[in-house]
Amino acid sequence: MSLVEIATNPANVVTAAVAIASFATIMTLAAPALRGDKLDARMKSVAERREELRRRSRAALNSGKGEQATSTLRRTDEGTIKNIVDRLQLSRLLEDSSVVDKLAQAGYRGPRPVTTFYFFRLVTPFLLALIAVIYFYGLNGLNLPPATRLCAVVALFVGGYYAPNMYVKNKADKRRESIMHAFPDALDLLLICVEAGMSIEAAIQKVAGEVGGASIELAEELTLLTAELSYLPERRMAYEGLAKRTNHPGVKAVVTAMIQAERYGTPLGSALRVMAKENREMRIAAAEKKAAQLPAKLTVPMILFFLPVLFVVILGPSVMRGSDAFNHSGHYYKAPKR
Repeated sequence: MSLVEIATNPANVVTAAVAIASFATIMTLAAPALRGDKLDARMKSVAERREELRRRSRAALNSGKGEQATSTLRRTDEGTIKNIVDRLQLSRLLEDSSVVDKLAQAGYRGPRPVTTFYFFRLVTPFLLALIAVIYFYGLNGLNLPPATRLCAVVALFVGGYYAPNMYVKNKADKRRESIMHAFPDALDLLLICVEAGMSIEAAIQKVAGEVGGASIELAEELTLLTAELSYLPERRMAYEGLAKRTNHPGVKAVVTAMIQAERYGTPLGSALRVMAKENREMRIAAAEKKAAQLPAKLTVPMILFFLPVLFVVILGPSVMRGSDAFNHSGHYYKAPKR
């Protein structure tokens, strides 16, 4: 049997799909154990970026270029992908006003992730459609009718267009879930540090180091907030940047309280105490919501996987005994003589 026949055999395709799904499930379950401690590396990268900004800012002030030199503190993107995106004007053709915020929520900051996103949004549909055309038309995979082949190619083309958005959204949801899992505890630590007399920058930096074991993403965001508090012209911009990157109502409420506390001089400790309580209640409510949704989500898996096995275990012995009794009765039965 040739390789083409093996690849186009429906049974082999189903077997390969099951094997890939099983491998993905195992890797998903084992990912937390296999993932190393990346906290030190992430904190080191943020600290190096902060030192780089400080060094370049001092150089700009010493050179006397003023505010024009501060614009060079932003990162730039150069490379082949950048040239392709600029020549094809993909940022205008595939314009998305919220792509920067979406990528920031997923943990991708700077101009390079934006360029990469537009590039894959252009390439992925044609790549998947080309693979589908080669498989369904060139190799005659699965022996499908012509209309079904065309629908499959169109479906993969459309899916490829939305695949980058789905990937970014999935990363953002996982990152937000990790942040909100440890955010109430981080607020409690921040409250203790503030009431002990520490400044808000020192308190946030201290909390970032302590909360890294529970959520690397939250530690990274808090460290980035500390850097922005030092370099942005207004502290309000740093707080609002944290709210945009997390995109969660609990964080937005805390940011609003901190901005009002700095603007009107209200005690920050009382506001943090109230916000910590509200975020703990939101975490409990989210856990209760997931528990309430569990029976409905388990209905389809139980029908597809548990009930057939249960029927086989219960009815299997009875069917086997009945089959044996029928075979024995037919073996000893003799037709009457005429």
